[in-house]
Amino acid sequence: MDTRRTYADHAATTPTDPRVVEAMLPYLTELWGNPSSIYYEAREARKGFDAARRSVAGILGARPNEIIFTSGGTESDNLALRGVAHGARRRGNHIITTEIEHHAVLHTAERLEQEGFRVTYLPVDGEGFVDLEALERALDDETTLVSIMYANNEVGSIQPISDIVRIVKGRDERIAVHTDAVQAAGYLELADLGVDLLSLAGHKVYGPKGSGVLYVRSRTPFLPQALGGSQEKDRRAGTENVAGAVGMARALALVHEERGERIEHVRALRDRLLTELPQRVGGMHITGPTDSARRLANSFSCCFEGVEGEAILLQLDLQGVSASSGSACTTGSLEPSHVLLAMGVRHALARGSLRLTLGHGNTDEDIDRMLDVIPDAVKKLRALAPGRPAKAR
Repeated sequence: MDTRRTYADHAATTPTDPRVVEAMLPYLTELWGNPSSIYYEAREARKGFDAARRSVAGILGARPNEIIFTSGGTESDNLALRGVAHGARRRGNHIITTEIEHHAVLHTAERLEQEGFRVTYLPVDGEGFVDLEALERALDDETTLVSIMYANNEVGSIQPISDIVRIVKGRDERIAVHTDAVQAAGYLELADLGVDLLSLAGHKVYGPKGSGVLYVRSRTPFLPQALGGSQEKDRRAGTENVAGAVGMARALALVHEERGERIEHVRALRDRLLTELPQRVGGMHITGPTDSARRLANSFSCCFEGVEGEAILLQLDLQGVSASSGSACTTGSLEPSHVLLAMGVRHALARGSLRLTLGHGNTDEDIDRMLDVIPDAVKKLRALAPGRPAKAR
């Protein structure tokens, strides 16, 4: 029996790099002190914590005091939106985001609406790119924050963040720009984007779960949301997760140093999927950017006619392939991805979505396997489905 498994869901999480574990271990064993205290154990822990902050700041082109360590991307997104919305409320109550953000942003925006803020959700085109003219029209005298993700977690579309910053700041320099760079961190440059806030998550870049970063440019209006102690310069209360910060910093440094090699590796594998899979499966529609240079190097997404995404995932899992779908099973019904629907993918087709996101541990043999397993899974499911399935080529 073949017990090999092929992991193709790196957008969900990544395996922790052994070099990251090695960097973290001293802070889980010998250097376990509370870095906010003043005695020896605390000072030793503080050294590692401060070094991690300097490392992250260097990669982002930021000052160390502009880095807030968090518990992950979700907290960073929540903190960015809520921190600026409430911090700048005296000046205005209008927030702009997009229809394809991660739910960490969308659900926070919806909660802010319930608290009296006004939120504009920008549309995207059929490839997942934000309508920049709609952004210009949406900006007004009450706008205090624009939050647009750097790269989409489902279809891999890379937004023109520098152009977005230029448009926003051209209207009013006081408007803060936030980008969720959680998916982008492993493959795109993070410095010199011009944004005021930027979110990262450790476990998306081969670091530990429970670690994250929020960059907040100095003088950005910002109101803390977690209250208690004076940690993180009074911006996020709670005893610092030193090991998590050290691991986050080490992981980010490694992907930064090795980015070119990693991009070349995963792009070659991804391009095989883009080229070869449509030749093996009929009724398949690739979603996201047609220009691969505008898509994350490790990202492949598609929809299949006549099948459900969850059923595909179960079939692939039985064959040793771990993948993801843009759909989520809620209360027994399969709901299509909000990203695909915003891109204009019809409801029935969006239900048959598949996302494959590759990592530096994947090989050509993994691609061979997926190219064999996926067509078989789709064929089997279509044979079981009522109606007339699309014919495989």
